[in-house]
Amino acid sequence: MSGILEARPRVGYYYAGKPKNKLISDQLKKYVVKDYLSQPVVVKNEMSVYDAICTIFLEDVSTLFVINEDGDFIGVCSRKDLLRASMIGDDIHSMPVNIVMTRMPNLNYILENERVVYAANLMIEKEIDSLPIVNKKDNGKFEVKGRISKTTITNIFVSLFNE
Repeated sequence: MSGILEARPRVGYYYAGKPKNKLISDQLKKYVVKDYLSQPVVVKNEMSVYDAICTIFLEDVSTLFVINEDGDFIGVCSRKDLLRASMIGDDIHSMPVNIVMTRMPNLNYILENERVVYAANLMIEKEIDSLPIVNKKDNGKFEVKGRISKTTITNIFVSLFNE
């Protein structure tokens, strides 16, 4: 049934008492991040700011996820970080992206088994456009597996009304 009406033998159909918005929130709580991840745009920490600016526009994303030579997730570089770096006046062709990126412990990330609702709340609370989806490695560091963005969450929300 749709959740609004329920049925019992010898009783028939009856109103379940759940308002429609409660049904939608119950359905949203079932969605897990790993089912909706998209491909992350990952760059090495020694990439120049100029190349990072080109990458962010060519890939049409709001955030780059930065890794070190071992593949460990070490930072996030947003459009704002790159704009700030380009306005400083230093040579952005030789400045590495690891100078302007946001580092641990100031990073926000989400594990792939977390709920989409948790990711949405974290993005609203921290006022960010996307989150890296990470797995913990054997060395205690993280590796980037994907990303989830505001656009992805909006698409999920809209699809609930189109069902």
